[in-house]
Amino acid sequence: MFKETIDCIDAGTEFCPCHLAESGECILCSQLQGSHFCDCLNWKGVCIYQELHDNGNKAKEQRKTYTCKVCEKILYPDDVLLIKFEAPHKLVIDLARPGSFIFIRSEENVYFDVPISILESDIEKDIISIMIEIRGIKTKQLLNIESGGNITIRGPYWNGVFGLKNIRKQKNNEALVIARGIGMAPMMPVIDRLVENGNTVTLILDKQPFKEIYVSEWLDKLNIVPQEMNLIEKGELSPEGKVAIKSIVKYNNISLIHIAGADILTYSVIDFLDSLDRQDIDLSCCNNFKMCCGEGVCGSCTARFSGHRVKRFCKVQASPRGIFEGRRLI
Repeated sequence: MFKETIDCIDAGTEFCPCHLAESGECILCSQLQGSHFCDCLNWKGVCIYQELHDNGNKAKEQRKTYTCKVCEKILYPDDVLLIKFEAPHKLVIDLARPGSFIFIRSEENVYFDVPISILESDIEKDIISIMIEIRGIKTKQLLNIESGGNITIRGPYWNGVFGLKNIRKQKNNEALVIARGIGMAPMMPVIDRLVENGNTVTLILDKQPFKEIYVSEWLDKLNIVPQEMNLIEKGELSPEGKVAIKSIVKYNNISLIHIAGADILTYSVIDFLDSLDRQDIDLSCCNNFKMCCGEGVCGSCTARFSGHRVKRFCKVQASPRGIFEGRRLI
């Protein structure tokens, strides 16, 4: 019998069991979904049912809110904002992994918190760096943050990247990273982890809609020179992008492709790889689902799939191909 591979990013952590388990909608535990039979979808070494029982059938304490001191703020052209702030050492360690993100308090109303991926988490200096594209009402409020002042954040959260297990298993291999726009910021922890594990990284970067590559400082530290090109043309993968990807995949032993950009880029790259019959290459990509509470409760991050399945993508760790297969668009 076929069983879909499903994982919960919080399972087995200090934040499990969560409010979903408390309300009978745990992502992994069959008994906390109403079944009388123990059949975990993905065993994490901890019995979530037992953990909930031992905790008085209540969810464990969830993420904390921290007030941190801003040590640097830079507003680049194209309305790109870089903020560096000091944070507690444990939080910095927790946010050092690929896919980490936080919620930033833009005003007193907690419903206006802004989810932002981590650019860099420096565990030596306890400094966290984030890069934000100023686009709408909530992000414009972040312009009021000043160097020397405070920033209020909530975290840590870890599901900012799909296909994390594919990134973790790469050792002394060759990887291709394809990034566009503000996706250049959350790609950095992924590249850092790949280089740390002895992998050779090739980077294709489309800086549109920006005029500059605002992560050059971090790329230089890793001695990575990006291949700049236009990746999206008329809503599809550009001919230039197709030629570059096909050539790199053909003449290099690429074992992983990480896609850091909008869903149209992810979908187009996956579709092109399928046309090349290269399903053997592992994939990872940015999680672009809308976030509000980050705990699977509000429903902002949910998507509906065939078979009346609903997935909460702030917690569900899925494969990049899995987030598009069987997905209902209406």
